[in-house]
Amino acid sequence: MVNLVAAQKPLLHGLMKMAGLRPQSVEIEPGTVMNFWAPSPSKRNKNKEVEKKGAVVLIHGFAADGIVTWQFQVGALTSKYNVYIPDLFFFGESTTSSTDRSPAFQAHCLAKALQGELGVHSCTVVGFSYGGMVAFKMAQLHPSLVSSLVISGSILAMTDSISQTTLQRLGFSSSSDLLLPSDVKGLKALFSLAAYKKIWMPNRLYRDYLQVMFTNRKERGELLDGLVISNKDATIPNFSQTILLLWGENDQIFNIELAKNMKEQLGDQATLQSIKKAGHLVHLERPCVYNKYLKEFLALSVQANRAK
Repeated sequence: MVNLVAAQKPLLHGLMKMAGLRPQSVEIEPGTVMNFWAPSPSKRNKNKEVEKKGAVVLIHGFAADGIVTWQFQVGALTSKYNVYIPDLFFFGESTTSSTDRSPAFQAHCLAKALQGELGVHSCTVVGFSYGGMVAFKMAQLHPSLVSSLVISGSILAMTDSISQTTLQRLGFSSSSDLLLPSDVKGLKALFSLAAYKKIWMPNRLYRDYLQVMFTNRKERGELLDGLVISNKDATIPNFSQTILLLWGENDQIFNIELAKNMKEQLGDQATLQSIKKAGHLVHLERPCVYNKYLKEFLALSVQANRAK
């Protein structure tokens, strides 16, 4: 029987190619390969034009790969920006033989691929959920590469207390129970929490989604374990970048109060913009509104970066 989710991939791939993106695998080191959808090599070879146009890196969350996560943003951005969509390790075809499962490792390898084979010298990084934590770490470790940040439904770091409080509030015993569902019931529960409006799909579609999007379960469980840090190790980095916190007002996973607290912690560098009638999946539920705020921020950010 045809997997209906897998059957949609050629359509998504076609949409990416129509937007001028091509799949590319970057070997960062032996045994470590990260896959991207990126501008075609002929476009990237025009270094001056790449810098003039501005680069935007879109980092996905934990329940889907890059192009599924950002399918409604690509067309809105590629006419004005060079867009790069990575699959983090153990998503899509990206893989590593390293045992490091920290967001810092993902961020370091992503930065190395961008600055190396892909020829990106400065970019705005947009991170959603798990990808937001990777984006924060990338901005902290590679400030010369990351000129600005857009973060949706994420936090600076998953501390013991935030993890415990969030899971208790949502009624789950562990992050794996929430983010690595193994059956239709678990996936329905995750989507119910992630979306503002109830998502209805036939059970077959849920089963197909589980089969396609929740591979590498052992390694992804290790990624979740690698997220949590001790409260005593948590610090607020002094970011040099301007930061937009672009939030679903009804986000149940990382609620708006967490976003407000984070904005206060980040100080004047950060701006919080909430979107009504949207949950954790704000970029998928309200793409037109999300894209409007994203493009406004990018226009100012790219302009400021050129003036430096």
